Amino acid sequence: MELAALIPLFMFAVGLIAVAIILSFIPIGLWISALAANVKIGIITLIGMRLRRVPPAKIVNPLIKAVKAGLTVTVNQLEAHYLAGGNVDRVVDALIAAERANIPLLFERAAAIDLAGRNVLEAVQMSVNPKVIETPLISAVAKDGIEVKAIARVTVRANIDRLVGGAGEETIIARVGEGVVTTVGSAVNHKAVLENPDLISQTVLGKGLDAGTAFEILSIDIADVDVGRNIGAQLQTDQAEADKQIAQAKAEERRAMAVAREQEMKASVQEMRAKVVEAEALVPAAMAQALQEGKLGVMDYYNMQNILADTQMRDAIGKVAPKTDGSGDNRPPAKK
Repeated sequence: MELAALIPLFMFAVGLIAVAIILSFIPIGLWISALAANVKIGIITLIGMRLRRVPPAKIVNPLIKAVKAGLTVTVNQLEAHYLAGGNVDRVVDALIAAERANIPLLFERAAAIDLAGRNVLEAVQMSVNPKVIETPLISAVAKDGIEVKAIARVTVRANIDRLVGGAGEETIIARVGEGVVTTVGSAVNHKAVLENPDLISQTVLGKGLDAGTAFEILSIDIADVDVGRNIGAQLQTDQAEADKQIAQAKAEERRAMAVAREQEMKASVQEMRAKVVEAEALVPAAMAQALQEGKLGVMDYYNMQNILADTQMRDAIGKVAPKTDGSGDNRPPAKK
């Protein structure tokens, strides 16, 4: 009897669990919310989303928002965009913002922009409210060699048609910087740039810098212009220092060559002296041979010795230092 009484309770618990599982799988609440918002979506479609691992709330809530805003989008479009990795809610918000601002934007274009990695809602807002991009400090040199530093503010508006494949803010900043450098570099002197800063804006704006970018440049304003260093004078100073170093190097090279030539001459003189000493060493042997062969007489030999002795005496007399006492006698002083 006790088991028979527990069976209905067990069946009731199993039924509650089954109903809870079904309700957790089938989003009845979302289906009721869609019906209340006059959005026609079947319960089978919601179950299919569960089977495709698509959160129904990610599709139904943006769909309700789009229908209330008067947009024409389908469940398949939203679900396909979600499966492709897009942000469905942001795309719908961008479509609503574009509709309110009278900007022609189709769902396919908005989805492509979102899948390209750009914030489509921010792009639509930038189309309505232009954005100001401030460049970093740009340094340029005029023809007179004076450095001019400038900061530019670029007012841009998003171009919806070029968001896919268009360049970003970095390209705009780089092109503006290039235009500023070109304009300042073509100026005759830095005073002309300081007197007419709008010359930079007009020249840069006329170059069509927004071509191929995701933006449309509305205006370019020079926020600050300042004078920097005298680059021309500094370059001349550096050139003079370089010329000085080159001249010093050439002078050192000439000195080294002169020293080398002097060393070569000294070596040549020493070599000649060595040859003379060697030749003098052969003289006694030659004289002895001449005496033996009768080519040189004894008197001739003694005459030559007398000549040598006389020559040595004259050399000794010539090396004696003259007297400096003013007496006029250049002989060496007598020993006491």
